[in-house]
Amino acid sequence: MCYGSLPPKMTPRQKLQLAKDAGLDGVEIPAFETREETEKVREVAESVGIEIHSVMGGTHWQLPLSSTDEAVRLKGVEGIRHALHVAKWSGAGVVLVVPGVVTADASYEAVYDLSRKSLRELLPTAEELGIVIAIENVWNKFLLSPMEMRDYIDGLKHELVKAYFDVGNILIYGFPHHYVETLGRRIVKVHIKDFNVGQRQFVPVLTGDVDFPRFVNALKGIGYSDYLTAELPPYPQFPEQLVYDTSAHLDCIIAST
Repeated sequence: MCYGSLPPKMTPRQKLQLAKDAGLDGVEIPAFETREETEKVREVAESVGIEIHSVMGGTHWQLPLSSTDEAVRLKGVEGIRHALHVAKWSGAGVVLVVPGVVTADASYEAVYDLSRKSLRELLPTAEELGIVIAIENVWNKFLLSPMEMRDYIDGLKHELVKAYFDVGNILIYGFPHHYVETLGRRIVKVHIKDFNVGQRQFVPVLTGDVDFPRFVNALKGIGYSDYLTAELPPYPQFPEQLVYDTSAHLDCIIAST
């Protein structure tokens, strides 16, 4: 589960203990601002017995790696570089990265080239720290097809560049199992949420249009055995209940084939 999905008013220990008590095995943390804060959360996770398995790079929307403003692009690179260090400090092995954002003023071609330039600048740090950069499919008007995403990753020609697949995000573009089949073992992490195609909005898990049994079968077909991480907003009331509900939903999804 994402750390940000846990009750916001709880302390780190309360959050992680709740996740553990609800039956979750691991969490994805944000890119905390300092090493001290990161290591404190890691200590709590270790004492509770829950794994920190990935880090969500936090600056890639505000400071896109594909920005046509060089100063902004370089700040974005430094933001992801910091997230790579957070992963190292926390014991995680993967950082989620949004590679670029196409806008009216940033063309698809420019975003393609600039994002790859930024990722190449980050690879020496990823190598030094031994952290995987995992490209996520998001609503950025970029890498829309499974073949394009595959070729983009392969074009970087580096074992530390992989895919972070979000099953809910993809429904406005296509079918999750097609992406899984094409991306194959490039997928190192998976986000779980649900989406109603007709209403064009995210909905509670198991109430939307994601075909979870078919999706899980596709994951099994590529040999995926890593985390399914729920990325959900906390309930506005009784937010701790979301954690228990999500744990039960994940159990259903995992057992759905």
